[in-house]
Amino acid sequence: MGWKTLDEMRLMGKRVLTRVDINVPVKNGFVSDPTRIDRIVPTVQYILQSGGTPILIAHFGRPKGSPVPEMSLAVALPVLESALGLTVKFTTLDNARETIAFSKNQVVLIENIRFEPGEEQNDSALAQRLADLGDIYCNDAFSVAHRAHVSTEALARLLPSCAGRLMAEELSTLEATLGTPKRPVVAVVGGAKISSKLDLLGSLVRQVDHLIIGGGMANTFLAALGHDVGKSLCEHNLADTARTILAKAEKSGCEIILPSDVVVAHSLTAHADYETVDASACHADAMILDAGAATVARIVACFSQASTLIWNGPLGAFELKPFDGATNAAAQAAATLTIAGKLITVAGGGDTVAALNQAGVANDFTYISTAGGAFLEWMEGKELPGIAALYYK
Repeated sequence: MGWKTLDEMRLMGKRVLTRVDINVPVKNGFVSDPTRIDRIVPTVQYILQSGGTPILIAHFGRPKGSPVPEMSLAVALPVLESALGLTVKFTTLDNARETIAFSKNQVVLIENIRFEPGEEQNDSALAQRLADLGDIYCNDAFSVAHRAHVSTEALARLLPSCAGRLMAEELSTLEATLGTPKRPVVAVVGGAKISSKLDLLGSLVRQVDHLIIGGGMANTFLAALGHDVGKSLCEHNLADTARTILAKAEKSGCEIILPSDVVVAHSLTAHADYETVDASACHADAMILDAGAATVARIVACFSQASTLIWNGPLGAFELKPFDGATNAAAQAAATLTIAGKLITVAGGGDTVAALNQAGVANDFTYISTAGGAFLEWMEGKELPGIAALYYK
């Protein structure tokens, strides 16, 4: 394993600098989805129960190194207090030392760490400034472990360090799933653009037995195979790249499943008129917005023969009906197999989680990762700075 857990640390009387991810969605000034806050509760509670003082370090949005009032973590404070059932002391970094001095065995939340210009530069002076506030460093934010920032990487090298409950859960699950997966392994990769997931696709064709490609990126592959994709979202300039990935998959013995039939419409609007056509028969003035029923049947058949499923990205424009059909049907089939004990299912990424929630099956998957970028980079086999730093202590 290589990294320590909270159980291996002596926390009594210790100030525990705890990197968490409470970068939650907000609508009209209120938290609209508290999932990330709920997931850090076990770590915070354990530190308190062990006699420690949890000092939470987190970010919200991308303020680019200066205070932005609308990106204050104050918006998350009421939900955090509700989740913990406790009062949380909220402080700026400038006032943190004094606040912590009077907060033994209480929860302290420091204002958005990305307000500090040195955070994203992994500045050693800021790291030392934070380290001086605590005795132990705990990283419970797997979702930002791919960032070499002060609060995720540099700080871990200055204090005795460990993984929090959520971090340990994420790492253990992904190591078990991707390290020595139960085969056959099938991966679903969807989303808008192939360019954002080139490394992932190149890596997966060497790791999995079946690779299902959906969403806008499937259009690029269809175009690369000579199909007219009309006005669909498509990166025509990456046709050669798509063909290279197909060739690598064939050489590796990985079956790539692309849409054989597609749902097309003339506008990307809810309840637009649509029709299902062969993947080679998209009209010149139409857009491919989802996979068709025949494709879904093939995907479900693939799931039924697999032992492990890794999912990142929707199969269509799931945010708008009726273009959520393929994503919903495939997700529900995966959930049914999971419940029956026939399939291990792991999913990650913001759009993926939203899609699975919309399909009503998020709670039925084996594991849902809170991470997006970190989940992708882990799947690619890249070293994550926030994880690597934990191995030093």
